[in-house]
Amino acid sequence: MTAAKSQVRRRFGAYSFRRGPLCAVAVVGVSVIGMVGAAPAAVAADTQSKQWYLDAMRVEEIWKTSTGEGIKIAVIDTGVNSSTPSLKGQILKGLDATESDGDETDDYTGHGTTMAELIAGTGQGDGLRGLAPGAKIIPMRIATENFKGQGVNESDESVAIWAAADSDAQIISMSISNQFVSAKEKEAVQYAHAKGKLFFSAVGNSAQKSNKPEYPANYPEVVGVAASDPEGQVAHYSQHGDFVDIAAPGSDMPTWCDETFTKYCDGDGGTSAATALASASAALIWSANPDWTANQVLRVMFESAGRGDDWKPGTVSNYLGHGIVRPNAAINRGIGKPGDADVSPLTNERTTAGAPSGESSSDNSSSSSPHPGADGAKDTDSDTETGTDKANAAEDVGGDSQLGPVLGGAALVAVLAGGAFALVRRRRRA
Repeated sequence: MTAAKSQVRRRFGAYSFRRGPLCAVAVVGVSVIGMVGAAPAAVAADTQSKQWYLDAMRVEEIWKTSTGEGIKIAVIDTGVNSSTPSLKGQILKGLDATESDGDETDDYTGHGTTMAELIAGTGQGDGLRGLAPGAKIIPMRIATENFKGQGVNESDESVAIWAAADSDAQIISMSISNQFVSAKEKEAVQYAHAKGKLFFSAVGNSAQKSNKPEYPANYPEVVGVAASDPEGQVAHYSQHGDFVDIAAPGSDMPTWCDETFTKYCDGDGGTSAATALASASAALIWSANPDWTANQVLRVMFESAGRGDDWKPGTVSNYLGHGIVRPNAAINRGIGKPGDADVSPLTNERTTAGAPSGESSSDNSSSSSPHPGADGAKDTDSDTETGTDKANAAEDVGGDSQLGPVLGGAALVAVLAGGAFALVRRRRRA
């Protein structure tokens, strides 16, 4: 088996699993492909009526103030089909980090397109309505074990993160992960953090199985997102641990069934969908406060998140993190204080940069980490870095050219497994 194929096989196809304990040798794993519980196809005309969380989050109130306009979100996933009715005009130039056949708009499973629609879909053609329809998507395609292309760049994931860091995107949304640590990916994540990006990643869908920490969500610079259900409880499949920072709706919502884009399916979007909605929530808040940094946006997200009445202040749940996202509470009710622009609410440490949404982070920050493949840069991993040309093309990514809750009163925040509610936890460290 080639190194490239091994990389594709070990990336978990449920899109929200992450890598486990640090180890010298990565153990190749096999996982179930697809959305959690995806089953019978939804009738297109009923698709939007099944997006229950939009009413619960009071989007009509939010959209009077903010639609996410001016915010760009890099979606690192299976590609994004820019031709679906709901995404026409919403997709910017991106990057195919696989270096294989096709490009970033060739979604080989439908997963990445679903994530993009959940974030910025216009709802045209009875498609999914995005939580932040004013935002724009920068697609970054990487390979999972469903990918059928040949000659895949084994470092596509780290290349995509580097490119997203160097792009005009203020937010990175990544719903693909696995249980193996990579020095290159870690370096790319740290670089994105130093560039002032707000990075969200799914914590995983195997709570009832291994429940092992996964990456990139387990890195301290990344916001780990869990999934909640319509009752405001943690979803039964959503992984738990000190890697959970915040939660968002992920259950009982339509998603694209497959790469044919002929119908939506009923089921659970999982922590993948939750990550998309957390990213969209950040876009709404950042658009309404363009002078804030990523640190300030995230701090307000934490402070305005929905929590039960018996949730002790100052504590964090291993199931829902700081709580369930409530962009309306932050935007229209003023809940949450932005605080210090240069202190990360994830690590409580001072950051090197945190560019406001109205400015290019590339022009307002610097990092001691060399760009992979740059002159004089040292490869910190045992593998040889590939795909340098793609990474160096990041300056062309995300340009203007187009390619083709307040949860209801009954939806109180709760968690499963008695006695594990609102646990005080140590901050994670890489």
